Amino acid sequence: MSDLRRGISLRDGVVLTALVGLAVWATRGVWHDVLYLGVYDAEQSQVLLALPIAGWLAWLRRERLRRWEARGTWVGPLLMLGGYGLARYGFAHGMQVLWHGGGLAMVVGAVLSVVGVQIAWRFAPAFGALVFLIPVPGLIRFRVAQPLQEASAWAAYFFMDLFGAPVARSGNALTINGHDVAVAEACNGMRMVAALALIPYAFVFTVPMRLSIRVLILLVSPLIAVVVNVIRLVPTVLSYGYLDEGLARLLHDISGWLSLGLALGILWLLLLLLRWVEVPLTPYAVSEG
Repeated sequence: MSDLRRGISLRDGVVLTALVGLAVWATRGVWHDVLYLGVYDAEQSQVLLALPIAGWLAWLRRERLRRWEARGTWVGPLLMLGGYGLARYGFAHGMQVLWHGGGLAMVVGAVLSVVGVQIAWRFAPAFGALVFLIPVPGLIRFRVAQPLQEASAWAAYFFMDLFGAPVARSGNALTINGHDVAVAEACNGMRMVAALALIPYAFVFTVPMRLSIRVLILLVSPLIAVVVNVIRLVPTVLSYGYLDEGLARLLHDISGWLSLGLALGILWLLLLLLRWVEVPLTPYAVSEG
């Protein structure tokens, strides 16, 4: 059809691969650190999810490549140069956010250098997911996680006490069967704030929905995080109180990843509830016939 552009050619693909490879090699220390954090730091586990989710969101939008022509922009090389400088500065001054952010900027700049702004804009959700590769600063993570952690501790105590479990609470610490269990130690759910934020982000850009519904889901995501953490916290606290500590830790680690699936399930239930009350969800009219 005459209105279709040529999309991404083989030559574009080769140049894009070469530039991205160059950007990654130039900041290889950043990507080594990203992998290390994802594997060994439970508080930064979202980095293991960021690339697969970015790839998933890009795959869902792959048909858009056929309708737009790759037109490189001068913004790309400038972003690569600025990203390299930012990464060097961040590394030299021990500022991990700038170090990682510079490495990511180099990769994004490499993509823009080949495909241009038009195509990149149509893949904005995928690029947005890459932001989760940047580690969340400890101060920000604490200020977000602390109130959610307190809410989780109170809610877990309320439900356990409601059903007759011998539990006592002091701040964020719960005592059961003579064992003191700190919420921050027994249940890393609130320390996985970024990972729990990434799930709603991926969800709202996977399912077609109105912008207002996307904003609503993102706004209620902290409440979903609390619900998920409470559901995880109750059996975790019980296991620390009545099981061997090694087994309790194993259950804690497994439940951490299962909680991400639970968050996704709650999001689907929320969407079904909105459909049930006949809230218009789709961004376009759906034919009845």
